[in-house]
Amino acid sequence: MVDIARPESVVRKKKMKRAAFGVAGLTVILLVTVFVSRLKPAAPSVDKNTLWPDVVKKGPMLRQVRGTGTLVPEDTRWIPASTAGRVERIVLRSGADVMPDSVIVELGSPELEQSVVEARLQLESAVAQLVNKRAELDSSLLTQRASAANMDSEARQAELQAQADEALAKEGLQGAIIAKKNRARADDLASRTKIENQRLELAEKTLKSQLAVQEAEVSRLRTTFDLRRQQLEKLKVRAGIKGKLQVVPVEVGSQLAAGANVARVADPGRLKAELRIPETQTRDIEIGQVADIDTRNGHVAGRVSRIDAAATNGTVTVDVQLTGELPRGARPDLTVDGTVELERLDNVVNVGRAAFAQENSTMSLFKVIPGCTIPQMDCDAVRTQVRFGRSSVSNIEVLEGLKPGDQVVLSDMSAWDAHDRVRLN
Repeated sequence: MVDIARPESVVRKKKMKRAAFGVAGLTVILLVTVFVSRLKPAAPSVDKNTLWPDVVKKGPMLRQVRGTGTLVPEDTRWIPASTAGRVERIVLRSGADVMPDSVIVELGSPELEQSVVEARLQLESAVAQLVNKRAELDSSLLTQRASAANMDSEARQAELQAQADEALAKEGLQGAIIAKKNRARADDLASRTKIENQRLELAEKTLKSQLAVQEAEVSRLRTTFDLRRQQLEKLKVRAGIKGKLQVVPVEVGSQLAAGANVARVADPGRLKAELRIPETQTRDIEIGQVADIDTRNGHVAGRVSRIDAAATNGTVTVDVQLTGELPRGARPDLTVDGTVELERLDNVVNVGRAAFAQENSTMSLFKVIPGCTIPQMDCDAVRTQVRFGRSSVSNIEVLEGLKPGDQVVLSDMSAWDAHDRVRLN
């Protein structure tokens, strides 16, 4: 068999054809590479079962704020020690039911006991002196009365004698000088009788004033004695009100100063709720607003009765007076949850309150593309800027960025902050 040599033009065409295919292949590869490089990265997938979706709606919205707190008695009283003393005996302990005259703690004070004895002796001495003084004045008054009566008798006798002598002198049976002498004596005794009666009247008037000083001293000492005796009686510290004994912060043998707290008594039948609400949410709370208290064993209605003027650790204490019947098991210091109704808004666009959503702020949410429904199908969600208005416990007003019927993801999506689109599957 004889080989036939190919023409050189055929070989050249074949080489040119191979070069053309190589260039075309390189061009295709380059174009594909450029196209792929310009493609956006695929949206990350998110398990929709772990998300909290909601639908934007338009209608009424109840604005509320929520806080936790405790039930506390409305009427709580610290019982102080009225006088200084040492704790001798603790009669009742925490948890005991007390009446106003129930003795909680007995104190002892030897100094006070001694002062009571001294005050009693001083009073008895002053009373004895008053009795003696009254007796002396009565005796002096009687003497004055007797002297006045005797002088009056002598004056009457002298007047009769003078009248008789004057009559005899007119008849010439007796000398005129004797008659004049007896008349002068009668007039003198009459004047002395008048003076004596004035002295008697003055003595009777000054009798009370002379006794007043001694009576005032007796009254002062009696007041002192009564005060010391009351202080001695108050060494038995009593409850003062009907209720339940909460705290007895003293021990036997401890020395207490006057005014030191001995016990705390509360009326367990009258309770109120003290709620601690974040200070950023309290600006719209007002006295008288309706509240609901959850005791975890039932709900009870109430109204705001007091708002603390200062914040503590970022919260403000709000007192709620309970107007409904307390559920079974409600007791002081019970932990409760409370919501305060601020206002009712009509016909506003609102949605569930997203994680980290704040009143009157703007944040981004992932909005599900129209036509897709969670959880019936897999959906894509795109990042959307939303401006919020007034807020409540679980809802917030939408001002811009969403419309009624839009589906949004309310869960914390901070893990996908680098993406503007996610796949929910």
